[in-house]
Amino acid sequence: MRDRTVSRQTSPRRSRSSVLLLGLAVLLAACGDAQQNALDPAGPYAQGPHDLIIPVAIIALVVFILVQGLIIYSVVKFRTRADDDGSLPKQVHGNTRLEIVWTVIPALILAGIAVPTVQGIFEQMNEPDDEFMVVEVIGHRWWFEFYYPDHDIYTANEMIIPVDTPVRLEMTAADPARSPNQGVIHSFWIPRLAGKQDLVPGQTTFLNMQADEPGRYIGQCAEYCGLSHANMRARVVAMTDGDFQTWVDEQTTPADVPEEGTLEADGRELYHDLGDRMACASCHQVWEDGARNPNTGPDLTHLMSREEFAGAIHDLDEENLRQWLRDPNSMKAMQYEVNGLGMPNLDLTEDEIDALVAYLLALG
Repeated sequence: MRDRTVSRQTSPRRSRSSVLLLGLAVLLAACGDAQQNALDPAGPYAQGPHDLIIPVAIIALVVFILVQGLIIYSVVKFRTRADDDGSLPKQVHGNTRLEIVWTVIPALILAGIAVPTVQGIFEQMNEPDDEFMVVEVIGHRWWFEFYYPDHDIYTANEMIIPVDTPVRLEMTAADPARSPNQGVIHSFWIPRLAGKQDLVPGQTTFLNMQADEPGRYIGQCAEYCGLSHANMRARVVAMTDGDFQTWVDEQTTPADVPEEGTLEADGRELYHDLGDRMACASCHQVWEDGARNPNTGPDLTHLMSREEFAGAIHDLDEENLRQWLRDPNSMKAMQYEVNGLGMPNLDLTEDEIDALVAYLLALG
């Protein structure tokens, strides 16, 4: 009997401790990635929302303190006492003056917040006043494709932009007609450079972005889009004008064809023909000549100019490439066997992997 009593007494304490630990874990998790910090803007289109967040947060804090203070005051002031006669505290219902005051004040606060908020939304979406660069963003499951119409460049996961130049993003989600099972909503978000905008199949949405300094800015898909939503990340790399022009020159150069008799040449042959298995070229483009056309998978023409792959979740190095070709599902959860999403396991031999990796590493 004594043990049961002790159990009943300690159980609530354990429950409270568990809740506190869980809350602390959630709080620490929310602070985990300082690189995705909307409170540390690195460009004018991120500075605008930041300048709005701060006063709104201050107003919300003041309102919170006022309301909680009144609640605490009421609980203490009007708590039940031993000598109470059972009468209710004085009621203010029907006090027209008070009701007008506590209706007008919140309305004025909301109006004061709404005006700059609406202005900020249009600033994020309207064409910049200065000369700007256009980048088309296409959300796939689960990676971002970037197309530069002024240069006819396709790339994936890493968007390269020049510093101090407004960039206008024209965004949509992958067309199911081009990529079956792709028609879902995504959301593109680089917290330090811009706000957040949805990518919707069949529609074009817009977002402006600009970086004040060279650097690597981390972002992600912010709209749940299926199994690997958490593995759909993005990077924006801001470069000086000179470095950006060098990148453009490299990206607009076709891929080199490896010399015959080399391991790279064997890999190129496998890339285009894996016999009765799906060839890499059926989903991925390596541009060598002629027109440059998009495909269902990321463009690999200058693969090794990037630092990450597979939705920007893995470093782009030889070891990771080997594992990706050996068993892609072990590195990123996908559903190819169920509905054709993501990278299939091609059941490659180690010799085939050696040749393909050699070819991919040469795509600089």
